[in-house]
Amino acid sequence: MSKTVVLTGAGGVLCSTLAHALAKNGYKVAVLDLREEAAEKVAKGINQNGGNAIGVQANVLEIKSLQRAKQQVDKAFGACDILINGAGGNHPLGTTSNPFLVAEDLINKNDEFKTFFDLDVNGIQFVFNLNFIGTLLPTQVFAKDMIGREGCSIINISSMNAFTPLTKIPAYSAAKAAVSNFTQWLAVHFSKVGVRVNALAPGFFLTDQNRSLLTTDDGSLTQRGNQIIEQTPMGRFGEPEDLIGTTLWLCGDGSKFVTGVVVPIDGGFAAYSGV
Repeated sequence: MSKTVVLTGAGGVLCSTLAHALAKNGYKVAVLDLREEAAEKVAKGINQNGGNAIGVQANVLEIKSLQRAKQQVDKAFGACDILINGAGGNHPLGTTSNPFLVAEDLINKNDEFKTFFDLDVNGIQFVFNLNFIGTLLPTQVFAKDMIGREGCSIINISSMNAFTPLTKIPAYSAAKAAVSNFTQWLAVHFSKVGVRVNALAPGFFLTDQNRSLLTTDDGSLTQRGNQIIEQTPMGRFGEPEDLIGTTLWLCGDGSKFVTGVVVPIDGGFAAYSGV
């Protein structure tokens, strides 16, 4: 009997790729996204390719929305076996304009210019909620049915920012560090009831959220995009398909003694000192 996988944020570039890959490998896939149309589009594509999927609208920050989504999943596929917490993202209000603070920044009168001292608490809270609370709440809703059943696991989406924070995005870096810490905590907490908990830590992948920051309209790299490629030994951005192998490994029996790990998928970015 095939296992049921629930993916949050699965209307996006990365998790929709994982949804298709899991379906091709025989999993029943519940595609959850805040945007119902996006979720249904991904599920439709999977079904047209011979897979088995449903699209479900769900807000990872609202427990009642998640409970409604669970009812739909249970009715269609039965209890969740594998939860992938893919919802996440950054917000401009939690981002500084420059990587380094200089004294002159404090007298910059441009309303669009943001120093550390101008960061908006609501923007920072949004980022923490989306990434951390948006991982915690789906786990509370879907993991309870995993207790005492064999082969169940949770995969969170952390980031290479969790290991070494990038400049300009303190809220996102700190929130992903919280996801990594939570992954380890939960792995220990669930260790006696047979539920494994691990995380992926993608490096730099082009998504709808960061494409404009890393590339220009003509497809060439921005200054920040060039910095990233120069610091990545493999010399390219990650492609969504680069996440598939590790995900399938963490979902399957090949990793049945693996829990509490955060796996870098970064083209060597973390290993390179720059010289």
